Amino acid sequence: MTTPHRPHPHSRPEGRAAGVVKTFLLAGSTLPAPGLAPGLHVVATPIGNLADVTVRALETLAAADVIACEDTRISRRLLDRYGIQTHLMAYHDHNGASARPKLLARLAAGERVALISDAGTPLVSDPGFKLVVEAAELGFPVHPVPGASALLAALVAAGLPTDCFLFDGFLPPKAGQRRNRISALAAVPGTLVFYETGPRLAESLADLADVLGPRRAAVCRELTKAFEEVRRADLPALAAHYADADDPKGEIVLVIGPPLEEVAGDADVDAALLRALKDTSLKDAVAVVAGATGRPKREVYARALALAQARGDEKPGDADADA
Repeated sequence: MTTPHRPHPHSRPEGRAAGVVKTFLLAGSTLPAPGLAPGLHVVATPIGNLADVTVRALETLAAADVIACEDTRISRRLLDRYGIQTHLMAYHDHNGASARPKLLARLAAGERVALISDAGTPLVSDPGFKLVVEAAELGFPVHPVPGASALLAALVAAGLPTDCFLFDGFLPPKAGQRRNRISALAAVPGTLVFYETGPRLAESLADLADVLGPRRAAVCRELTKAFEEVRRADLPALAAHYADADDPKGEIVLVIGPPLEEVAGDADVDAALLRALKDTSLKDAVAVVAGATGRPKREVYARALALAQARGDEKPGDADADA
């Protein structure tokens, strides 16, 4: 059981010098920031449109003694927009080991520390996890200030089931590891959500289509920004579209529907086998297609043999009777 730290007896009760009132701008008016409880405040910021910030987030950022952020230049744009003068301190993956003790020391002194990322909710594929863990272990209060999240924004725009979903961050950059990860998630009975970069989008969609088959999906790009785009189709169609397109710009979220409820027909199985057989063995292709379509492995294996014979292929190699 952790023992909560007590503020230093000489720490400022409101985290500010006597007589100094902290303020922020909202709709052309200068508003005072209300008192803020000591502790670590994990604050969500806009993912693109700066108008998406919450009033509570502005109050918290204005009242804090320090704001820990990934990039002070990016965070300064938000603070300047709303007239917030709070000191910014860089805290990211590369300086965490040296910056974290300084932030913990400020918490021990009874200060109010706000944690933000460049965009969206901290800790969701962003820095901050270790700081929150250590702050909680030392007994400091951790206050969530919820708001924008690219994950949730994409999920509600994709037009896919939202009652059960799994967020898995970024897929591995290497093809073999990426396909293995997708295969491990193929049986998850819910919607899958990933973050992706423009240069890797086409390759990831191709692997998703090969492993998961014709599931419905959406590519959500630049959400809340001027060039917002949500493209909905099945995975093979999306893979084909982006294979012939220039690398898309901006932040990208992939949303893939759950396994098909209805068992795929022969034509679907054949199409999935043909895609999978392009770059994998027959045995592996059978396993992938059976998992993606819900058809028994023996049936899928029989169709794979029929396809090979129809194309005049030589006898398939490493599939065995219990494939």
